[in-house]
Amino acid sequence: MDSVEANGSSIDEAIESALKLLGATRDRVDIEILHNAVRGLFGIGSRKARVRATLRAPIDTEHPTLATAAPHEAAPETPAPMRAISADDQRAAECARDVLEEILRHMEVPAAINVRHADGAVLFELTGDSSGVLIGRRGQMLDALEYLLNRVAGRDEGSAPRIIVDSENYRARRRDALQELARRMGEQAKKKQKPVTLNPMSPRDRRIVHLILQEDSSLVTKSSGKGYFRKLIIIPAGMVKRRRDAAEHE
Repeated sequence: MDSVEANGSSIDEAIESALKLLGATRDRVDIEILHNAVRGLFGIGSRKARVRATLRAPIDTEHPTLATAAPHEAAPETPAPMRAISADDQRAAECARDVLEEILRHMEVPAAINVRHADGAVLFELTGDSSGVLIGRRGQMLDALEYLLNRVAGRDEGSAPRIIVDSENYRARRRDALQELARRMGEQAKKKQKPVTLNPMSPRDRRIVHLILQEDSSLVTKSSGKGYFRKLIIIPAGMVKRRRDAAEHE
């Protein structure tokens, strides 16, 4: 079952019901709101909220147990092939920009949108006095805008250019900070020969940590928890081997 429809007294309740039917977490599905809840007058004409939930491919690969964990959780990203922006790509980017302008207008956040093309991707750089609002906590607002715009541009079909949303060079600054954190916590895990658990992160941030620590064969990384934000655990590879050996002799 890849897609289900579910009802609820609210959109959130309908989504929760759909997730239970699919046996999936929120970050594993696309949600389409079919209609919102209507109270009606004295109960007459009321109706429940209804949504359609569809399973999609996971953003990153998770290993559920230490006993079966591979040396590293995430495989290296394959760079997108270099290609020029076609006329269709240009139209998709313009459509996405129109939607972004409308979203910012409704948010009442004044911001300029600078568009750049690089390596087959379209970068929307947002500048303005409200950059903190546009970035959000741990980049959540940028991630949400980027997700919506890629859906609008038809990214799911694989033909449209990837759209990246950034503000005040946040993406690069966040990546540098996470790479430094990963190296520092990795050294701590090796020194103490104990797992080190990082605070819950988005899939995008976890991927950065996974990839930078892939360079160190003495460490294993895995995610823990459910939902969009999960903890990331850095484990000395020797501990994983000892647990595997112990499991094989049980």
